[in-house]
Amino acid sequence: MGVQSTVVFTDLHGSTAVFGALGNARATEAITAITTWIAALTAAHDGRLVKTLGDGVMVVFSDSSKAVEFVVEVQRIHAKKSSPTHGGIRLPIRVGVASGDVEELAGDCYGDAVNVASRLCDLCGPNQIWASESVIRGLLHLRGVSTRSLGPIQIRGRAEPVGVFQVEWREEEPSDFLTMQAQIMDDLGQSRDSLGKEVRLTMGEFHASFRSFELPVHIGRVKTAEFVVSDPRVSRTHAKLIWRNGGVILVDLSTYGTWVRFSDDAPGDILLRRDECVLHGNGFLALGASFADATAPTVGFEVR
Repeated sequence: MGVQSTVVFTDLHGSTAVFGALGNARATEAITAITTWIAALTAAHDGRLVKTLGDGVMVVFSDSSKAVEFVVEVQRIHAKKSSPTHGGIRLPIRVGVASGDVEELAGDCYGDAVNVASRLCDLCGPNQIWASESVIRGLLHLRGVSTRSLGPIQIRGRAEPVGVFQVEWREEEPSDFLTMQAQIMDDLGQSRDSLGKEVRLTMGEFHASFRSFELPVHIGRVKTAEFVVSDPRVSRTHAKLIWRNGGVILVDLSTYGTWVRFSDDAPGDILLRRDECVLHGNGFLALGASFADATAPTVGFEVR
């Protein structure tokens, strides 16, 4: 029987591009500076550094609240001091957190929580924190952050989906720690993977569905795009949908940006400018103008 622990994985998104832009020596220096800082911060939150992973770290906590406080502080401090590298490339952090029984052997850690935390780190987008439902339980009194449910997500190597929440760490978000228990059900009343295997796009009367093996799919003004949106505010190739690690990822390629709004009462819209995020459930994309503009070209999406 292992010890009940909370496992944290961090990863620097885009680190591969840094090596191409800066060369091995300067890229290694930039990445090591960030991972060393993250590792040093663990002690202040009663965490234990298990190992560094090149462009990330693995940390274990005995208390879920301490783990969440740690990852929120990591994102907030990094956002304030983060600046592009000499090659103009930013290194946003993505974080996966999970709780469960953890076995320790020869200084390393093993178990379901380790696997789940690692996979959530791989699946989430830059500047995001994804945490398993087991982490969120018991955090009702933690203030300064909020969460929104992403529903059950299938994790490789695990028979049952994991209930996943996104931790909204930005300080302008509402201060109450909100946990919304969400269950996505199929026609048989059984939970299914909320990342799904198909994405459906709609705009007015036009709609199209794409299976995971048909991705990438491009959205844009050019006629060769798989989903064409004819509006001068839409770039020729405005965005693309790709399939990565079992999820549908929206990548903005545009001049003016893409706004994402999820239909699960999540607070605030997400603005992407040459950035990306995971699409789940359903919602809308505003292309080249925000949702505040009633005339903005808007595409509905549903991941199923």
